Amino acid sequence: MSGPLKEGDTIAQRYVVQRYVGEGGMQFVYAAYDQLTERLVALKTPKNKSAQKRFRRSAVVAAKVNHPNVAKTLDYIRDGDDRYLIEELVEGEDLKAALLVHTEFLEPYLAAKVFHHLAKGVAAAHHAGVVHRDLKPTNIMVVGGYSLAELKVTDFGIAKMAGEELREAVEGGDESMTTSQTAVGALPYMAPEAIEDPASVREPADIWSIGAMMYHLLCGKLPFGQGLRAVPQIIAAQVAEVPPFLGAKAQFKPLAEELMDIALSCLKKNPAERPTADQLVGRCSELCYTSSVREFGIVRRYMHGAFGFIGTPEGDVFFHNDCVYGAIPAVGDRVVFASYIGGDAPRALPVQKTGTDA
Repeated sequence: MSGPLKEGDTIAQRYVVQRYVGEGGMQFVYAAYDQLTERLVALKTPKNKSAQKRFRRSAVVAAKVNHPNVAKTLDYIRDGDDRYLIEELVEGEDLKAALLVHTEFLEPYLAAKVFHHLAKGVAAAHHAGVVHRDLKPTNIMVVGGYSLAELKVTDFGIAKMAGEELREAVEGGDESMTTSQTAVGALPYMAPEAIEDPASVREPADIWSIGAMMYHLLCGKLPFGQGLRAVPQIIAAQVAEVPPFLGAKAQFKPLAEELMDIALSCLKKNPAERPTADQLVGRCSELCYTSSVREFGIVRRYMHGAFGFIGTPEGDVFFHNDCVYGAIPAVGDRVVFASYIGGDAPRALPVQKTGTDA
């Protein structure tokens, strides 16, 4: 390995490194300029020699998947002793950074949109015979934040590599599980069979991971807890109790309960009892959810304690407490919301309280 890449480094006389983006459990990621196609791409390079040996095989696997909800693998390069994977650059943030920083959970309309697009991306992979094996929020990229302009599953290129590292970590015992970055990040979303018999991991394990992520997005907590303490609950498929706020308001209850029912169907102990990705896509396509743009604002005033106005740069937006999901915001609180024309002024639905920064 030649060491970390720097801005201006040129790979294979074609890709010019622009900036460092981040890293996963198996690879470093850079934004690079493709001089041939004149566009920015993601350039990934393995973190160690063990990963390097598997990089080409993983690139071949990833290139089989072609879908709008999957980051496309574009090229594989061997430059001297180094290996590089070229992938579509998604100019956004991972699911956790994009949607679980300002709010602890998602309102059902947005969660349904995430669920639908995630299921479509995974279904496309399964049609191509590719199992991800490492689905988690940091492997899902979102463009547009809460407006969710795009959602793309990434790192199919290291799916096999991640699966092998997870197997090594599990078979190596607790010490390996706690020292493997891939295993630690994946554990809250790992299927029971991925822990008990890693070699048996097939498509149903991805379905489990989707269900675990959706529970997390809907409830604001992990379905089985975090760290090694979650292992017994995962193996027993003992899902944490669903918080009461999901069904607290008639405005949101039907969709929230339907989403949770789908998520829990993915978290069946027996892989054969879980829906397929195609079945998930089918159920999600029947959901009624809004694709409206989300924006941030600040609650300016309340009237009669039941309704009020959200201040935005474009003017005030009316809202009623019945349209608020989760905690009722106070005057001065920041909220994220979608709006529609109603009466003489725009009205907000849904409305959700956020943290102070947005």
